[in-house]
Amino acid sequence: MLYTKRVEFILQELQLGKSVKVADLSKTLQVSVDTIRRDLKALEQEGLIKYVRGGACLPDSMLSFSNFTGREIVNAQLKREASRKALAYIKEGDIVAINSGTTNTVLAQELAGLNKRFTVVTNNYAALTILMQNPLIKLISIGGDVDGLERSSYGAQCVREFDEYIPDIAFLSINAVNALDGFTDFRLNEIPIIKLLAKNSKRVIAVMDSSKFNKISKRKVLALDDVDILITDSQAKHLETFIKEGLNVK
Repeated sequence: MLYTKRVEFILQELQLGKSVKVADLSKTLQVSVDTIRRDLKALEQEGLIKYVRGGACLPDSMLSFSNFTGREIVNAQLKREASRKALAYIKEGDIVAINSGTTNTVLAQELAGLNKRFTVVTNNYAALTILMQNPLIKLISIGGDVDGLERSSYGAQCVREFDEYIPDIAFLSINAVNALDGFTDFRLNEIPIIKLLAKNSKRVIAVMDSSKFNKISKRKVLALDDVDILITDSQAKHLETFIKEGLNVK
């Protein structure tokens, strides 16, 4: 396995709230213990992890489970590939809801290049900053308590304001999916928002890179049949499991 793929896996494991052990990584990634040690030391030099005896954990500056900046670097190209597929579902005049998350921030970068007039309703402040570049896009910022790490709003006010809209499409950024548990996430503040958007929107589209498949996070969010379409990248494997359960995967 290439270094970049190993790094993506290691960072993903750490962002799911785990420490990692050299021996386990060596077995899972099918490379030598010395190779894993070199990888971990390289990541530590970049400030992305803390190398400890026998393994690694997140550095003190990234101990918050929902650290947006830490996740942002993981699988960026896969997120972009999936996001570009999502553009085909937007029509002129649509109201588009976007929740918080790094995938939807990448999606916002792609949306900003569209030559269409539509409205985006979002609690994702990172996405808002990007979408301001396109004057054709009407932006509605959802208020509430502010999560500086996630660069988003949340809470009762946020849910109330979102509840005023019936979006044509909700693009949902969710942390993990598997055929047994459905969609799961670790961002407890975001879960009520995801549930509401799935309930109120005419079309529900989850945009998730392939690293999130066949994983489980902290809490159940949606069943597979709560989502109309799951958009992912070309590296996604074993999709037949989801298709068998009736999920439309693109």
